Amino acid sequence: MRNISNMKKHNFSAGPCILPQQVFREASSSILNFNNLDLSLIEISHRSADFVAVMEEAVQLVKELLEVPLGYSVLFLQGGASMEFLMVANNLMKVDGKAGYLDTGAWSSKAIKEAKLFGGTQILASSKDKNYSYIPKDYTIPSDLDYFHCTSNNTIFGTQIKAFPITDVITVCDMSSDIFSKKIDVSKFDLIYAGAQKNLGPAGTTLVIVKDEILGHTGREIPTMLDYKTHIAKDSMFNTPPVFPIYVSMLTMRWLKENGGVSWIEKINEQKAELLYQTIDNSSIFEGSANIEDRSTMNATFLLTNTELEEEFNKMCADGGINGLKGHRSVGGYRASMYNAMPLESVQALVEIMNELERKG
Repeated sequence: MRNISNMKKHNFSAGPCILPQQVFREASSSILNFNNLDLSLIEISHRSADFVAVMEEAVQLVKELLEVPLGYSVLFLQGGASMEFLMVANNLMKVDGKAGYLDTGAWSSKAIKEAKLFGGTQILASSKDKNYSYIPKDYTIPSDLDYFHCTSNNTIFGTQIKAFPITDVITVCDMSSDIFSKKIDVSKFDLIYAGAQKNLGPAGTTLVIVKDEILGHTGREIPTMLDYKTHIAKDSMFNTPPVFPIYVSMLTMRWLKENGGVSWIEKINEQKAELLYQTIDNSSIFEGSANIEDRSTMNATFLLTNTELEEEFNKMCADGGINGLKGHRSVGGYRASMYNAMPLESVQALVEIMNELERKG
């Protein structure tokens, strides 16, 4: 019998998720002794020179890795993407204004719910009719909207926008689960936000990239803490920031930069996704649940065609060190989340188990 306690774990969790081992080591060291201060990172002042340097480097790395143009501010906030659902509407929807949303899954529908509290909210297109298994494409963005909102990747249903609409309307995108996974043209967006706990760091901070000129035009008074301009003016330190998640995010971005940046990881992510999807498509016992042309490179959702095999497959995965593969209850089956830090060898380990089950047939 294999000693599972000593076996390498392959963590396919949808989030919080895997981070590079190098980052884990450096981050754990900082808890005991940060910058040789004989003090922990989490006990020093967030206004000390040592932590201000962390914040400044984190912001600079975002700008470098994503090639953020001039005229944009980079923020590290709190409250997750869920807080951004209401902050976006609060900061961009004018009094008696309206916004348009693309409804492609659970997170976009939650964003829509919050936006409705601030004004007219139009659902321009939705894939709810087929349990969010595809990305709508034939829709129009009215020119009189205050902004257009979409979600780039859908962790639950395993779909991803491959081509964003071209519009003159202010464009907002929730990129929580695929930020830094592939090259993007930031200039095509006016506001991007992303919870850290997929490709950036641990839960607790939220990255916001916002074009400065779009702010301050709503005609409403915005609560201080919910106003992006507050956080821009205070360099994300209006109140005590989540120091540890920001530090770990900085370490993750260092790792990404040292290894070749976003273009480097994009190629690896494509290799991982191609390997798994080819295995699914060539199988007689597995099938994908998302529309093929809309499949996510980050989250692959799939089912067993014969549910009687689930018990055996689950045991094989456990014995093989596969963790976090269970699909969300909205879809069922399985979900393999292949974020940036997931090595190709882990996907190969999963594929080997899938092929073994296929041979047993």
